[in-house]
Amino acid sequence: MNAVTAMDRPVAVARLRGFVTAFGDLLAAVRDESAILESGRALLTRLIAQDDWLPEEFARAHPDRYQQYLLHCDSRERFSVVSFVWGPGQSTPIHDHSVWGLVGVLRGVEKVERFRRLPAGGLGAEGEDILRAGEVDAISPRVGDIHRVTNGLADRPSISIHVYGANIGAVERATYSIDGTPKTFISGYANSVIPNLWDRSRNA
Repeated sequence: MNAVTAMDRPVAVARLRGFVTAFGDLLAAVRDESAILESGRALLTRLIAQDDWLPEEFARAHPDRYQQYLLHCDSRERFSVVSFVWGPGQSTPIHDHSVWGLVGVLRGVEKVERFRRLPAGGLGAEGEDILRAGEVDAISPRVGDIHRVTNGLADRPSISIHVYGANIGAVERATYSIDGTPKTFISGYANSVIPNLWDRSRNA
């Protein structure tokens, strides 16, 4: 299925449009971060339960590095929705987020290594989780948001859908060496266009 066909299908458009509309309603009604993560987890779980809506152009792996595609950014930048695509063997550096986030695996498997800052400097390992398709993880500076993510499959890409409490591609964050030395970065996005969720004329 090519990208145009995917977004021409009403069900594909409706799933993502419904998700971002529901998430916007959630943020309008709820301010408590714990409640946002709990209710947002349910919304994201519902979205990734179906794998028929992500356009191919936002699911493409790159041979050299993982890709971060913007799918939607709220007009007030209260949240953004991003697809992350890891080719075989690809991983992120150790990094933080500075905002709350939800990560739902749409396809494949992801290995998540968690870290914490040590009082004397450096980073301490806090264990590792394996996330499979349909599973959702939460991150926040409040509960811990330093991790490294690796594709858990050696022979094909893995894809996850992330929701962040900001326009994540414009947020100044940091990567870390294992001794705790930070290096600031702003990730940006791999794409210059986003899905058109709002052309309801296709259903007319």
